[in-house]
Amino acid sequence: MFCQDKIDIKATFNIDFDQIQINQFISYKNTSNDTLSTIYLNDWSNSYSTKSTPLAKRFSEEYDGKFHFAKSEERGFTTVTSIINQSNNSLSFERLKAHPDIIKVTLEMPIAPSESYEITLKYIVKIPSTKFTDYGVTPLKDYNLKYWYITPTIYDGKWHYYSNKNLDDLFVPKADITLQVEFPRNYLLTSELDLVNTTQNTNSQTALLKGNNRVDSRLFLQKLPVYRTIQTDKFSIVSNYTEKDLEPSKKAVITDKVVQFVTKHLGSYPHKKLIVSNIDTKKDPVYGLNQLPDFIRPFPKNFQFELQLLKNTLGNYLDNTLLINPRKEQWLKDGIQIYFLIKYIEENYPDMKLAGSLADIWGLRAFHAASLKFNEQYSFVYMHMARTNRDQPLTTSKDSLLRFNSDLANKYKAGVGLKYLDDYINAQTLENTLKEFLKTYALKNTDTNAFETLLKSKTDKNLDWFFKDYVNTNKKIDFKIKSLKKTDDSITLTIKNKRQNSMPVSLFTLKNDTVTSKIWIENIKNNKTLTIPRFDTNKLVLNYDNSIPEYNLRDNWKSLNGFLANNKPLQLRLFKDVEDPSKTQVFLMPLIEYRNIYDGLVIGSKFYNKTLLRRGFNYKFAPSYGTKSKSFTFSASINYTQNIENKDLYGITYGMSGKYSSFGPNLFARVITPYLRFNFRDHTDYRSNKFQSLNFRYIDINKDEDVNNITSNIDPNYSVFNARYINTNPGLIDYYKWFTDFQLAKNFGKLSFNYEYRKLFESNRQINLRFFTGVFLYNKNPSDFDYFSFALDRPTDYLFDYNYLGRSEASGIFSQQIIIAEGGFKSKLNTPFANRWMSTVNFSTTLWKYIQAYTDFGLVKNALTPVKFQYDTGLRVNLVTDYFEVYFPIYSNLGWEIGQPNYDQKIRFVFTVDPKSLLGLFRRKWY
Repeated sequence: MFCQDKIDIKATFNIDFDQIQINQFISYKNTSNDTLSTIYLNDWSNSYSTKSTPLAKRFSEEYDGKFHFAKSEERGFTTVTSIINQSNNSLSFERLKAHPDIIKVTLEMPIAPSESYEITLKYIVKIPSTKFTDYGVTPLKDYNLKYWYITPTIYDGKWHYYSNKNLDDLFVPKADITLQVEFPRNYLLTSELDLVNTTQNTNSQTALLKGNNRVDSRLFLQKLPVYRTIQTDKFSIVSNYTEKDLEPSKKAVITDKVVQFVTKHLGSYPHKKLIVSNIDTKKDPVYGLNQLPDFIRPFPKNFQFELQLLKNTLGNYLDNTLLINPRKEQWLKDGIQIYFLIKYIEENYPDMKLAGSLADIWGLRAFHAASLKFNEQYSFVYMHMARTNRDQPLTTSKDSLLRFNSDLANKYKAGVGLKYLDDYINAQTLENTLKEFLKTYALKNTDTNAFETLLKSKTDKNLDWFFKDYVNTNKKIDFKIKSLKKTDDSITLTIKNKRQNSMPVSLFTLKNDTVTSKIWIENIKNNKTLTIPRFDTNKLVLNYDNSIPEYNLRDNWKSLNGFLANNKPLQLRLFKDVEDPSKTQVFLMPLIEYRNIYDGLVIGSKFYNKTLLRRGFNYKFAPSYGTKSKSFTFSASINYTQNIENKDLYGITYGMSGKYSSFGPNLFARVITPYLRFNFRDHTDYRSNKFQSLNFRYIDINKDEDVNNITSNIDPNYSVFNARYINTNPGLIDYYKWFTDFQLAKNFGKLSFNYEYRKLFESNRQINLRFFTGVFLYNKNPSDFDYFSFALDRPTDYLFDYNYLGRSEASGIFSQQIIIAEGGFKSKLNTPFANRWMSTVNFSTTLWKYIQAYTDFGLVKNALTPVKFQYDTGLRVNLVTDYFEVYFPIYSNLGWEIGQPNYDQKIRFVFTVDPKSLLGLFRRKWY
């Protein structure tokens, strides 16, 4: 195939400085109908140059601080020294302000349609560390390079350029590439390009490589021969991916099997070699398998190697041949990749369970999860995001997807969608069309519209539902059998479409759990009534094979054996399980917790209905026994969450919770709280960390009478109405959170405002600023009663919101636990409460790494006393912000605290043991 675009590169590696000196020639034909006076070039090596590039911002969005805290020499950049045209005249160029990894070049003479521009560049690339994206220079001075040289951008009426965001989605035109690479003699070079020759120099060697119609020219320089080539009769796989204890001969057999499958279903690969590297397997792993340690891996040792090799071979094959815009139309590549993964399992491992050999272990095989087939994971993972109202349309730009959607849910939705489509069309139409599409458009610029047009030409069935609803929106699929009537020879049923879409659904008839027929029902706008033959049918089920990624399967079943037969049997399971739509499931989980020092170790159990996929309605009842208090305690909750799609108000939760537990030695409290919560986000930008919440609740508290006044509470029973509005944007670089809180009770009314701001500067210095002000609207409590007062350093927590390990302690280690709330002071001063109003400021800044200096100051007003100015200063060891911090007071209203007696009792700490809070540390980068 003739390619009119050309890239010639002479690259010399300077290992000492991790640099590449490059002389480059580019010839690019203007295939549009427009005359071009400027051109744009991709220079993604420069995306590592500062802490403010789109790549750097991407890292911070996902709470990845490696790039921000890295040393300057670990980052990369490009220094362009000249760009000249074919007349050897210098061309003016500049980097785009919003895209520092894109170069705008002003041409000396405009380029008319069908003409080519030819330019020569000289530049130096500083190679970044592999710690950021896995590409770059390793600590052992090996080099894994991708997007390492400058490339032209595509123009087809508009320029298709965008910045590197660690998505591996550069969109470039194919070109004939020639590389002349000079590097030290003790290195081995690996590339997908064809090696023409190697010349040995005195202290270096020069390799000449060529390739036609290329879009990817990854290059690896290694000191050891880690890459192996396995030759097949189709094309070679060059890989450093290994599996422990898997013999080379078996790897060769598996590789040949994978290559034969890919060639059969996707067509002939147009190049001689295809690289599958460890970086590929890390960036696009077979999730679920690679997370398990070897000693409990429940699959045959060749299985992970085989499936991982297949997945990455499919992915790289499509990247190198299907030339669509990967940032805008990635769903088609993802869908083809996952579709053929599913097909491979169907053909080669049809009985493989999702849990592997664990599914056969006594005790585990009783779980519904143990019965799931391996391919059912794809619908399950996508449904996780749909049930949590985080799913995004497949046509969403890749850089606008949540990481979980980009890496998992959208890929799986696309693959399952093609399988759904295949099942609906039938007769191998889809598979044949995919092969024809890949053959017709191999190494040609195309788009998903071409695939849609081709597929629609192959069938008489209406496929608009797939491309308009399934692909282009996040509309859910949800049907139910609304009603049915039966006669001796027929069944009349009504199917309800609970969502606003036009998607089809399959209807199965069963006799004693054996499928007797399957038909597709189309065009169900709201309700559709149809009559089918009865034969020996005793059960009707929608989507029985779960091939449709349906939101709710629990109302898809109807029995013909009488009214009582429609009641699903109760299923009691130990531990949480996957949802079984044919059963009413109740789960039991043993509990061993440490909530506070008064109950001690708490042993109990939890009864609940929450499955691995989120449900709208949830309940929980957890009785327990405190080994120290020697008393029974409990907690219970019931709630319903209403998901709202494509609106800023995305969720409304109605609920009630209750608990009975210790709050002091031999003292117990019963707390009952009905609540209503409204959650808001920017529905046009799911990646934004901005979040708002409006909460209403009524807290009714009944406490044991404290005859010894340990907790300084003269009124053990009280009720409070509380309304709070929260607005936050918890970013890694810029963080803010503010809320206003209103409380109304019989003896007091309060209004408060809290604002927090954090800023991480490019110098790695962080500042933390917090402001709090609160005022009593009325306070009928005695002036010496501070249980409901604003607290300067340790709130009394009369609403039982905080996870105090010893909430009633006035001395000892547990009294030193601090939760930054209200006044936020760290020193225990002589005026710890305010029963009229309080305004405080908390400030801290970095001294060195995790060590910060802090200061607090504010005004405190109590009845019958003048306003008092309070202050303290000290050192803060900030190991994990908001989760694990230690404060060392130095100076305050009390004087030089560090020199006072019992200083160890003045040290304060923030320590979080709540599993849900700790889970948020790991979850936030995905959502």
